[in-house]
Parts: sequence; C-alpha cells; structure tokens
Amino acid sequence: MTDHVGHRRVVTGHDDAGKSCVMIDGLIPRAHTMGGVAWRTDTFPADNSARTDFTPEPYTFDLMHRSTIFMVNEYPPGFGAEPYWHATDTIDYISVLQGEITFMTETGEVTLGPGEFLVDRGINHAWRNDSEAPAITAIVTVPAQPVGQGRSV
Repeated sequence: MTDHVGHRRVVTGHDDAGKSCVMIDGLIPRAHTMGGVAWRTDTFPADNSARTDFTPEPYTFDLMHRSTIFMVNEYPPGFGAEPYWHATDTIDYISVLQGEITFMTETGEVTLGPGEFLVDRGINHAWRNDSEAPAITAIVTVPAQPVGQGRSV
C-alpha cells in the first residue's frame, strides 16, 4: 500500500508576509486502508491561522471527535458483504466521485453514483459496494449532537 492516495489536494494559507498563498500542492496522505485524509482540524470551530500541514496520523475510525475531517474513501468491489453498522456524533457530507456505493439504513437503502450527494445526520448505517469496480467518495465530517441509539463506533 502506498503512503498517498492518488488524488491531488491543494491547501491555502498565508505566507510569512501575511499574503494569501497555496501552502500545499500534492497527493492526499493515506491514513487507513480505504483511503486518506485530505485535511483534519484539531478543534471546531477550526483555527485557520496555522501555517503547517496537519499531522497525518493513522486513522482509527474515531468519529466521536470534536474536530472536522475531510477524507477520500475507496471501497473495493465486494466491500460491505458483511456490513459494518455504525453511527457517529457527526453530520457527514458525502459526494460520490467514482463508481457506485450503496448506503444502508435500518429501514432501507439507496445506491449513489458519480456526482450524487448524501447528508448523513448521525444515523445507524453501513456501506456496500455491489459493483465490479471501486467506488470513491469524498466525505466531510463535522461534530454534531448525538442522536438515537445503537452506537458501535
């Protein structure tokens, strides 16, 4: 496994003179087997004054955090054959970049394709890729008040 995901990220900031600039232009650091984290904050609201990259620590699927995460996940064909049901204390904004992915809830499911979006509001859910091609999603997680029951994360 490579230490980067094959997707470019560009991060802005301020230079030493306080002028706006591009600080980072390169591939997304891999954080787990399914993909990488394009950006993560340590707090919410975020502090935009930092002039360095975040520390790309291994991702542990700890979504009960008080910070934001922007990640790219890759789901191989057959992913979720044995669903991993979970709920998080976040609101997640999900965009399908490539392929098809099925989002399962306790009462049904929906299959999403490229250019389609999902807003997951902290419900119990699982993912499945029934296709013969990888599915790639971009996901932004933001802290939220917990809802419901059945947390497995």
